[in-house]
Amino acid sequence: MEDKTHISKTHFQDAEEFNIGKQAAYVSMKGVGHKYDLHPDTPMVVQDIDLDIHRHEFVAVVGPSGCGKSTLLRMVAGLLIPSHGDVSVFNLPVTEPRDDVGIVFQKANLLPWLTVRKNVLFPLKHKYGRYSASDEKRANELLDMAGLTQFADKMPDELSGGMQQRVGIIRALLLNPDILLMDEPFSALDALTREQIGFDLLDIWKEHPKTVLFITHSITEAVLLADRILVMSKRPGTVLDLIDVDLPRPRSQKTINSSRFAELTDLIRGYIYEPNTPA
Repeated sequence: MEDKTHISKTHFQDAEEFNIGKQAAYVSMKGVGHKYDLHPDTPMVVQDIDLDIHRHEFVAVVGPSGCGKSTLLRMVAGLLIPSHGDVSVFNLPVTEPRDDVGIVFQKANLLPWLTVRKNVLFPLKHKYGRYSASDEKRANELLDMAGLTQFADKMPDELSGGMQQRVGIIRALLLNPDILLMDEPFSALDALTREQIGFDLLDIWKEHPKTVLFITHSITEAVLLADRILVMSKRPGTVLDLIDVDLPRPRSQKTINSSRFAELTDLIRGYIYEPNTPA
C-alpha cells in the first residue's frame, strides 16, 4: 500500500507540466464579481476584478475596510465561488476547495493542547492520521528557519503573538503548497513585532518560494513585502490600480527609509484617502 504519510506533491504542483513560467498567469481572475445574496437588490461586494498573479510572485491587496479583499482570497482558495466571472489556478477553473493552497489567517489558531511542533505537524495528522519521520524532519527544519527550535516543545500559550504567527506560517508551508494565501496575518501584532515578522516572512519566502496573495490594511507593510500591489476601491471593491513595487530585493530597514518607499506609500494613500477614481 502506498505510504501517504509523507508530504506529497499534488497533481498540479509541478507547474512545468502546464508550461507555466515565472511570467505566465499562475492565478487568474477575469471579470470577477461577487455578492453574498442572489436577491437583485443586494449590492456587489467586489465587481469587475481582473488580476493575473505570476508564479512565485508576491502580490498584496490593500483597500478600505469592507471592500472585499478577503472575498478575493476565499475565491482563490476555492472556499467561495464568484457570482460573476472566472477564477483559475494553473489554467484550471477553481470550483472547490484546493488542497494545494496554504492559508494563514489573522489569528494563528494553534491548538492549545498540542506543542508547537505538533501544531506544525497537525495538518498531516488530520489529513492522513499520522506522519512520518521525514515529515517530522521537515517540520524541525521549518521551525529552525523561523527561529523557533528552542520553543518546539513549548505550548502555544508560552509563546508571544509574533511567535504564534510564525508557527501559523510554517504550519501552512508544511504540506509544501503551491500558493500561500495570507489574510491580514499580522494585524493583531504591535508595530515593532509586525515589522520584524514581515522581514522574517521575506526570509522564509526566499528559502521556500511560493505564489503569495497577501491581504493587509497596512500600506507600508504592502510596499515592504510585495512585488505588486492591487489597490481596491470602497465597496463594491473594484481595481483602482495595480502598482509595481520597483524596490530592489532583499528588502531591509534601508528600504523602508528610502525616498522611493515613501513615494510608493504616498501614491497608495492617495488612492485610499482621496475619492476613488481608477487609474
